[in-house]
Amino acid sequence: MAVIRLTEARIKSLPFGSGIYRDETVKGLMVICHKSAKTYAVQGDVRRNGRHVRTVRIKIDRADRIGLQDARRRAKALMSQIQSGIDPSAKPPATDITLAKALDEHIAERDLASGTVRNYRDHVHIYMKKFRGRAVADISRQDCRELLQQLTERHGRTTACAVLRTLRTVINSAMRIDETIERNPTEAVKIPIPPVRKVAPIDLAEWWQQTATLSPIMRDLHRSFLLTGARRTSMLTVRRENVDLESRILTFKHMKTGGELLFPMGEQLTEILRKRMQADEPLNSPWLWPSPQSRSGRIAEPKRANVPGPHELRHICRTLMIAAGVPYAESALLLGHKLPGASGGYVHPEHLVETLRPYVQLVECYIFERASQYRSCNL
Repeated sequence: MAVIRLTEARIKSLPFGSGIYRDETVKGLMVICHKSAKTYAVQGDVRRNGRHVRTVRIKIDRADRIGLQDARRRAKALMSQIQSGIDPSAKPPATDITLAKALDEHIAERDLASGTVRNYRDHVHIYMKKFRGRAVADISRQDCRELLQQLTERHGRTTACAVLRTLRTVINSAMRIDETIERNPTEAVKIPIPPVRKVAPIDLAEWWQQTATLSPIMRDLHRSFLLTGARRTSMLTVRRENVDLESRILTFKHMKTGGELLFPMGEQLTEILRKRMQADEPLNSPWLWPSPQSRSGRIAEPKRANVPGPHELRHICRTLMIAAGVPYAESALLLGHKLPGASGGYVHPEHLVETLRPYVQLVECYIFERASQYRSCNL
């Protein structure tokens, strides 16, 4: 191994395959002449507490890609680490974390709703059985492509997309734990956007008559869905103690965005729930929508034939808010949505209950007038 004063011209004149030449100017810098290329490298001894740990050689770059000045600058930086006892070539230890373990870590570090946790576990333990016990580092891009194709064929596109989004999320958490996982293999898969839900318009007068044919409790439940735009689980998990008839506030405890929503009830919804609670009082149930035959003690499945389901009614309620003239921000808050942008985080809906109440009454009047229940509705 020759020690010479390296210059750009001398490096060009060195014959291919002639070996290694050390730079006498910068300690550790060398040029390695391979059979078809010349590369810069740095070599030094890693010592800790006066003890030799190992000798490391690190490739810098090819000589035809960077100049000598740049190579010397990089070599000095690398040698500074080596002389400090740091091995620049050392990689973090692999944890071999499995997908199932990564899911547990992901859930533990977040405050997720119980429904979200249940969905994540179902996705991993039901739809990704062959992956759950494997190390995340061993899941390939081709594995992800095949998984999407198989799930689409067997369970449909919506389920396949949801499972792949869960896989992507869990692997991102695994990458924070195991630094040897450099890329998320789901990048190779274009996860289709779920189709936009198509909701047909309803004739409010006809819909009102249809709900009248349901059982009294199911009639009131469906009408409450339309008057509030609440999500299915948010409405079904309301307890009697969450209904303040005097203050006309309905508290939704189960919210997709977390926390709770204080919904200012209009006059008609308040009257519907007042009568409902009086009728159900002999059941001595803690639930607003009791069902003695249900294992949970409350209604579990509100869908009925010939009437729109809860999520369709949520879409329809949002549309009716626009038709009734409710501004965007107010309608979003009433539906439990978070306002966009940095300023949205400064808006606290629980402080705006009475401010939002006139808009709830506005929507109620719009619905009841078109349902032919009243000739006029005074605000």
